[in-house]
Amino acid sequence: MKFKIYCPHLTSFEKKSHSMGKSLLGAGSVDSSYRYAQFLLKRASQVFCSRKFSSLKDELVKKIPQERERMLGIKCLHGNKTLGDIKIANVMGGLRGLPLLMCDTSYVDALNGIFYRGIMLKDVVKKLPRSEGGKEGTPEGAFWLLTLGNMPTKDQAQSITCEWNERGKLPDYVTKLLDSMDKKIHPMAQFIAAIACLNPESQFVKAYNKGAKKPKYWEYIYEDSMNLCAYLISVAAIIYGNVFKEGKGERKLDGNLDWSGNFCKMLGFDDKNFFDLMRLYLVLHADHEGGNVSAHTTHLVGSALSDPYLSFSAAMCGLAGPLHGLANQEVLVWLTDLKKTIGEDPKDDEIIKFVNDTLASGRVVPGYGHAVLRDTDPRFVLQNEFAMKNCKDDVNVKLVTRLWKLIPDILKKLGKVSNPYPNVDAHSGVLLQHYCLRESQFYTVLFGVSRALGVLAQLIWARALGAPLERPKSFTTSFLCQYINEQEKKNEKK
Repeated sequence: MKFKIYCPHLTSFEKKSHSMGKSLLGAGSVDSSYRYAQFLLKRASQVFCSRKFSSLKDELVKKIPQERERMLGIKCLHGNKTLGDIKIANVMGGLRGLPLLMCDTSYVDALNGIFYRGIMLKDVVKKLPRSEGGKEGTPEGAFWLLTLGNMPTKDQAQSITCEWNERGKLPDYVTKLLDSMDKKIHPMAQFIAAIACLNPESQFVKAYNKGAKKPKYWEYIYEDSMNLCAYLISVAAIIYGNVFKEGKGERKLDGNLDWSGNFCKMLGFDDKNFFDLMRLYLVLHADHEGGNVSAHTTHLVGSALSDPYLSFSAAMCGLAGPLHGLANQEVLVWLTDLKKTIGEDPKDDEIIKFVNDTLASGRVVPGYGHAVLRDTDPRFVLQNEFAMKNCKDDVNVKLVTRLWKLIPDILKKLGKVSNPYPNVDAHSGVLLQHYCLRESQFYTVLFGVSRALGVLAQLIWARALGAPLERPKSFTTSFLCQYINEQEKKNEKK
């Protein structure tokens, strides 16, 4: 009789222990096999307990004082310098493009796309540690990178996995709340409500009410953020099961799986390629500077010292808006319309005519264009590379790839389009559809789970650096008209 013991995620230290355990075996007898099994089980338990919490917080303790000193120096020495002029058109145009916010987790370059902590996204995807058996980098590693600023080792990324698995048991009252909701309530509305209802779990609220000092705020925000990340996949999976699968689905985290693997399993999927797609999706959508609606909302609400649960819930209200989080659904609707009109394998001239008809009707081509980018979105490219490796014969994948070659030239001829290239939304829905996650109403929830990684990393740093309450000045239209008249009179006198 032999015992087969599965010991996932062994570090080099643990592998030595594994070898030591083998020495307990004699000639392979039942007794020695039994002793070996006991040793491994005991050792695995010890290792798990010793790695229950990652070293991420300890690393932040070292880094935060340095960043505080640097920020104070910048403010003291250069606080009176200007960053540029604000025009009336800027104020009336949604503040688009104005350099008004600080965000160190990521930034978007017009030609090269998004950088996570100064690393180009394609390099982030390449360098992130893989989980056991996975081909794509883990979101846990991306969270470490976004929060701390350096690429994690495999052990460091796995320590986040272990920690989130340990923290991730959803409170019973939240599960009961979700189970009580009518299926007609939109998944995003349920997601928002459940996150807000986690507020009683906030360590920050408890510490603040006991008189915690401002320099310590970040520590409690960190704890809440780690717990929230751990909870989110369960919240999302329960919503998916209740709304689309008649309440069926796994609700228990598997300690042998990473964050994405657990998420996929709880959603009811076991395809390892889909696990990898989920890892890629969650990494690609994790962060996008600090000025988009969800990131800015998290920062704004957090600046009032609302806890991460309330701040992130508010952010998800913004993400639920059609101008922020519904773009990939609109792409799928447009593709479906295209196929109904000209078939699944249309000729190039038929595609060109359909696109021109879309534009002539006053609509835009969904999935094309970007507020900042002036080239193809690297997130689109990375998804297409995944598709070419795993599902290149899929009808929709073929169509999306063909559109990528045709649509930019059509849009360029209009002369008014600053970016005629595809963005991340042009591809994400198609890949989810291929792996049978076809409920497009759920896609914004997926986006929300991913975006938590970036905005919560930003929130931790906002409290660590003592970011103040955000309070810009507003003015009336009458004031604006008066100001314009005064400026015109001054110009006349000159």
